[in-house]
Amino acid sequence: MALGVSREEDENAPPLLARAALGLAPWLRGVSDEMLDWLAAQAIFHRVPAGSLLFEQAEIPSFAIFLAAGSVELLGTRGKEEALIEIVRAPDFLLPAAVLCHQPYLLRARILDEAHLVMVQAETLRRAVVSDHALCLALLACQAAQFRRQVKQAKNVRLRSAEERVGCYLLRLAMEARPHEPMKLPLEKRLIASQLQMTRETFSRTLAAIARHGIRVDGDLVTIEDQTAARQRFQLDPLIDGIEMIDPLSRERASP
Repeated sequence: MALGVSREEDENAPPLLARAALGLAPWLRGVSDEMLDWLAAQAIFHRVPAGSLLFEQAEIPSFAIFLAAGSVELLGTRGKEEALIEIVRAPDFLLPAAVLCHQPYLLRARILDEAHLVMVQAETLRRAVVSDHALCLALLACQAAQFRRQVKQAKNVRLRSAEERVGCYLLRLAMEARPHEPMKLPLEKRLIASQLQMTRETFSRTLAAIARHGIRVDGDLVTIEDQTAARQRFQLDPLIDGIEMIDPLSRERASP
């Protein structure tokens, strides 16, 4: 594993750090304290700086990696080319399907913002999933949410023009800001362009073009100047733009 560890090496940190990190994930609340305590006791806790390569495409997972804080870029690669597939934000598990099925990672993972990781030996996690029903349901929900995010991304790319993709992306950001208050782009423009599956040049031209629909971009600052015009042109769809929650199945929800 191509893991870049920060100035602070945490391999000998007490299990309390790992246990506290696991406790931050709402979708692990159905897992017993005993199981989470056991996983934490087997875990390594790392703080990893931005820019570190976490694992490579085609690598067989040695660890199950829980992202407790920060964010990670998942990148498809071909030779020297990279394409941003998704940005994973805490709390989440990184590509659990590869871990559970003992299959190669399909993507490269690189730390975007300094991350806190809880790492459990892959074989240890597989044994735990087999023995613990609640943990199995939690990971099933995690994989389901990841799959649904990718379906939404595919719909966004295939059903919307470049202008619509950019406009809807900026409107989603605007939902977290006050009206007419500038907001800062959360990523470099090249990363946003890659995530929206367009070139950096197309993204820049599109930013200039959407000004006529009430969205102004100056550098990395975005202002929604005409909310009505922007929403009329760029209509958000919950089946594309909605947040995908990780929500494990419970016995109560499974009952008719």
